[in-house]
This record gives sequence, C-alpha cells and structure tokens, in this order.
Amino acid sequence: MKSLFLIIGAPGSGKTTDAQIIAKQDNSVAHFSTGELLRAEVASGSDLGLDIGKRMNAGELVPVAVALDTIIKAIHSSTCNTILIDGYPRSDEQMMRLDDVLATEKNISLKSVIEVEVSEQTAMDRVLGRNRGDDDNIEVFKNRMNVYTKPLKSIQAYYSSKKLLHKISGEQDIESIVKVMLTHIKIK
Repeated sequence: MKSLFLIIGAPGSGKTTDAQIIAKQDNSVAHFSTGELLRAEVASGSDLGLDIGKRMNAGELVPVAVALDTIIKAIHSSTCNTILIDGYPRSDEQMMRLDDVLATEKNISLKSVIEVEVSEQTAMDRVLGRNRGDDDNIEVFKNRMNVYTKPLKSIQAYYSSKKLLHKISGEQDIESIVKVMLTHIKIK
C-alpha cells in the first residue's frame, strides 16, 4: 500500500523545496512536483507538451485528465511506498477527480494534505527571484496566485472535513518547515 501525502501552497510557498529535502533525507520517500512532471512533458516537444506549455506560460491550469493521469502514472511507477505530490489539487474539479480515482485504487491511500502558508508578498518575492522560466513574471504570478486562491477555501473545507488538512507556516526557515512537515508524514 502506497501512502500519499499532498502538499499544497501558493506559488513560491516552498512546497517543492520542502518535499525535495524530505525525499533526499529518506530514500523510502518519493517526491513528485506536479509542475516538474508537466514541464517534462513540455520539454518532450510532444503536441500535448506544446498545449501544456502554452497554458503554463499563461499561468492557467492544464486539463484535469492530463494532470491526474500524469500524477497517477508517477505514483504507480515509484518503487517507494511513501509518496509526496506537491502542487495538486489546485481546483475543486482536480480534488474531486482525484478522490474518485483514489476510491478505485486499492494500493494508494491518501494520508494527509499539508498546506504550506505564506503571505502573497513572500510568495511573489520568491517566484520573481527564482528566474525559472517564462512563467516567473509578475503578470503570470498574479494569475497563478488567483488560480490558487480562488478554490482554496473549498479545498481546505473538504480536506478539513475528512480530518486530512494540516497547515504549516512557510514563513520560517527551511529546516523548521521540513521538521514540522515530517511530523505530519511520520505520524500516519
């Protein structure tokens, strides 16, 4: 049985960095960033990758089926039993479709949803300072932030009702964030 942990947070919240550190510290933990998985498809040059690239560069969500299929393939291909997925879900539809898929998956169990909270200013400073690609500019950041915050309350409410949501401050130093995050991963 694979234990799934979702890590959500605003663009620039540090969720990917935190999850990468945890996976590097413990080789029984696999980490997949939704954004990185999708950027790999873009880099492949496929027609699907071109469509994904256009959407990502505009700060839009990719089609739910594409994102979900990418994530489920990554989970199945992993040899680890503890899986961290960051950046998913980012909409009510993504959340509900994931729930539907997990209801039929006998070997994957959602254990926790960890939200890394940061102020919009902190998120913007981090995103604009990283120079990762075409999507790291103020206009795209504002769009991505809006896409993230619009469904956030319903995502929080849904996972809170299932007693799966854990909020942590992403404003602290990385070591402290990782330590708190690990308490939510290890207790399951």
